[in-house]
Amino acid sequence: MAFGSFKQGGESAPMAEINMIPLIDVMLVLLVIFIITAPLLTHAVKIDLPKAASHPNLTRPDHIALSINAASELFWNGERIDRAQLTQRLAASAKQEPQPELHLRADKTTQYQILAEVMAAAGKAGLTRIGFVSDPNAN
Repeated sequence: MAFGSFKQGGESAPMAEINMIPLIDVMLVLLVIFIITAPLLTHAVKIDLPKAASHPNLTRPDHIALSINAASELFWNGERIDRAQLTQRLAASAKQEPQPELHLRADKTTQYQILAEVMAAAGKAGLTRIGFVSDPNAN
């Protein structure tokens, strides 16, 4: 290695050379490592994956509009029914696949007891999706 000379002269100038041998050794070691590991990275397993459809399934259940007026009369999708017909229709609707949603629309003067009885009848029939419909513009 050329660190300096043994001359005892007064002129001591800095060395302008770079020792390239350690850099070349490191590069050769890295080259050997990459040559050995490169074939391991390209090892792949062939798998036949199933094809997926990209369009969504748009099967939506129907909804049942059950209205209750101030006189506690029941209306099934606009048709007036009595309590016996209500339980029969709720049981038939609960057996449908997919199960429809029950939308309850009640007059603001309807007693809570009537609503509770209708919701209990829907629960006994097996309907699990019950929603309340209100009019935000009503006074």
